[in-house]
Amino acid sequence: MKVMIIGGFLGSGKTTTLLSLGRHMVEKGHRVAIIVNEVGEVGVDGETLSGSGLIAKELTSGCICCTLRISMEYTLQTLEEEYEPDVLIIEPTGIALPLQIKEHVARMGLPDLSFAPVVTIVDASRFNIELSQVPRFITAQIEEAEILCVNKIDLVDRETLVSVTGSLMDLNPDALFVEFSARRADAQFMRFIDLLAGEGTARQEGENRNSIELSQVSSYSGIYSIDSQGLLRDDMAAMILNILEEVKEKIELLNPLFIGHVKVSLSLGKDLIKGSLTSSQGQPMVELLDNSGQGNDKLKFLSAVTQLTKADLVQIIDSVIHSNLERKNVGYGSTDPVTGLINIKGTSN
Repeated sequence: MKVMIIGGFLGSGKTTTLLSLGRHMVEKGHRVAIIVNEVGEVGVDGETLSGSGLIAKELTSGCICCTLRISMEYTLQTLEEEYEPDVLIIEPTGIALPLQIKEHVARMGLPDLSFAPVVTIVDASRFNIELSQVPRFITAQIEEAEILCVNKIDLVDRETLVSVTGSLMDLNPDALFVEFSARRADAQFMRFIDLLAGEGTARQEGENRNSIELSQVSSYSGIYSIDSQGLLRDDMAAMILNILEEVKEKIELLNPLFIGHVKVSLSLGKDLIKGSLTSSQGQPMVELLDNSGQGNDKLKFLSAVTQLTKADLVQIIDSVIHSNLERKNVGYGSTDPVTGLINIKGTSN
């Protein structure tokens, strides 16, 4: 089984990248499994990946290079026994150190493992802000990569792209470089796939570091059950967009240059509505997808933001979601992600 570890900071485009990568490899006849690690107690991207026909497992409540090593080992063994993939793609949380994860997997003693070069994805449109917000962490992710992917090149001009690539080369001159937009999956993206066919040789130097502490990112996640009776898809998509816009405005009052990732997803019958915000410089985006059949209608959120206290983040997210649901007369209840118990918070009129 070949292991591919696709790292990168929050909002750099890891999920979009591995979706394109996974689909391509399935088309080529590979049996592909994916492990997604979210830093919060709630996973948001697993539904998207499973809906694409890929075998996806989510690990939550921490970082797989810090607190979830046993969970990852169990998940790896289970996938190998039940599914027998020949390719395993690991998408760690954006505040993980990919090379550290490789070392943990290598020590598990699983038979017939090989590793692709360790990947770090960089968002070309946010790189300078990332360096200003979390310089030690971003530098560590870049220096440990064997392949550096400059993503979202469609969002920047040529001068910015040259500047970003030059800075990356200064930090890690030994890495292989590729520039692409993961959403396009064009010839440049195919070159990235070709690079993954190689063998990774990088080894971790020094002691393990707590990547969550190094990143200085606050995170908060949760689930709400939704009374979906009478709700319209387009109205809910507009509501999610408004949630993200209001969250952005409130976070900017405390950190005008924040980066990170705020994700909101709403499963509504056969529809899955997903919203995403990655920085103060970017605009919220909402997309409509097919729901992969995850059971009851629910709203999930995951937020991880730089230079903000946990208390401030919780207050912002809760107040904005509650006010928007109540404004739309949507009945909702908070769901404990561990027990599944529902605490009713509001009712439809």
